[in-house]
Amino acid sequence: MATGIIKSGICGFTITVKALSEDRQNVMLEISSDCPNYQKIAQELTEVDAFKEMFNKLHTGRVYEVFAKYSPHPSCPGLSGILKTIEVAAGLALEQNASISITKE
Repeated sequence: MATGIIKSGICGFTITVKALSEDRQNVMLEISSDCPNYQKIAQELTEVDAFKEMFNKLHTGRVYEVFAKYSPHPSCPGLSGILKTIEVAAGLALEQNASISITKE
């Protein structure tokens, strides 16, 4: 099982993603968050085909489809966090932290 914990930023919301794949393709998802938009996403996004998510054109996968339906904030890092967690669960990437650091001068 792969677990991703995404701290979204100024909104203060956290998204936790648990992803499990027994066949290295189909990934079961358990998403939890204090964000009301991600609570809706969690209800609908419970299983994905990792190959379709990782190897199709950008913005065409199921994760993007559900995210676009419920999230009004396109720069939310939760989207990429979910995809990275799916990738690791399916064995398509190694476990590694990722981060975004923003400053203004």
